[in-house]
Amino acid sequence: MISVAEALERILAAFEPLPAETIGLAEGLGRVLAEDVVARVTQPPHAVSAMDGYAVRAADVAKVPVELRQIGEVPAGCAYEGQVGAGQTVRIFTGAPLPAGSDAIVIQEDTESDPEQGGYRVTVKQSVAEGNYVRPAGLDFKAGDIGVPAGQRVTARDIGLAAAMNAPWLRVRRRPRVAILATGDEVVMPGEPVGPNQIVSSNGLSLSALVTACGGEAVNLGIAGDNEDSLARLSAGARGADLLVTTGGASVGKHDLVQQVLERHGLALDFWKIAMRPGKPLMFGRIGDTPMLGLPGNPVSTLVCGVLFVRPAIEAMLGRHTAEAPPETAILGAALGENDRRQDYLRARIDYDGTGQRRALPFNRQDSSMLGALAHADCLIVRPPHAPPLAAGETVEIIPLAGGTLSI
Repeated sequence: MISVAEALERILAAFEPLPAETIGLAEGLGRVLAEDVVARVTQPPHAVSAMDGYAVRAADVAKVPVELRQIGEVPAGCAYEGQVGAGQTVRIFTGAPLPAGSDAIVIQEDTESDPEQGGYRVTVKQSVAEGNYVRPAGLDFKAGDIGVPAGQRVTARDIGLAAAMNAPWLRVRRRPRVAILATGDEVVMPGEPVGPNQIVSSNGLSLSALVTACGGEAVNLGIAGDNEDSLARLSAGARGADLLVTTGGASVGKHDLVQQVLERHGLALDFWKIAMRPGKPLMFGRIGDTPMLGLPGNPVSTLVCGVLFVRPAIEAMLGRHTAEAPPETAILGAALGENDRRQDYLRARIDYDGTGQRRALPFNRQDSSMLGALAHADCLIVRPPHAPPLAAGETVEIIPLAGGTLSI
């Protein structure tokens, strides 16, 4: 058996970022950028008013109250063609360009106008400094600035920024195509008749959802029976995929045929068996040009291995696999005994103690068939091989599971 770290290293070595494609900006949410988004315009393009009020020369309103003569008006989207001279002002609205000669804005609340003179005599009651309520040209960004860097997953905020930068198109990584093949005579699809010795299959659908959540395109190949013809025929559907993931049939039982059948059809095996729980009988190799991950059939093992290995493989194909971030931690909510030689991933829920510290409480039962426990878990507690006993309150590494919706 090899370690989880070595297995992940060998898996990731098989993947490179996929080619880029061009999409419309409106289609970009959740996609991963292959190129920087670069501003094509300067924002704002000119010095503009940040408020409704009057464009003035700061020197004219150094001593107040002072009366100025209004010589014009400029709404947003227009420009005042004249020049503001001594003792003059221009009525201005938010977003309008600052008239030549003026250098500050007095907000309308700090002024009074004389209706009897048509409102063209304005009394300023509050002094302002140069630049008051003026947004200088390029305050937000300048043409040529990088707005959203390559490798970033596009958020709603990024789309807004790219739009403001006048970028109608995005260059993004192609979505990885992940073919998923469940195996076993004992499993049927949800909604199909269930025989007396059969169970309903969850692995193909849960893995497809995981692939989609990670930014990939899932191709569900169905369920192969425990015979060579069915396995060979359905696995052939993975041609052209970026990764084939099988579930079940990866162990050493008489009916665990995935490895031997696929080897007869071109599988070059890299490794088999990892010192981990759940998920020990995991295999990795390549069929022709297609990398292949063979996951265990127990539903918890399948999804835990999906989180640990399928997700990083997708990230690598999207160009997002970078230096490893520091692990997340929590305090332990219950004592744990000594671990054996396999790295353990305990399903746990998260709450917070009286001091606001994040606390991980492992479930009492950790059977790899208990999908209900995994569905209600917030995290996996990571226990290294031969980890010593831990008391409640000690710090443990966790892999958060909660969330999964796209970041805004």
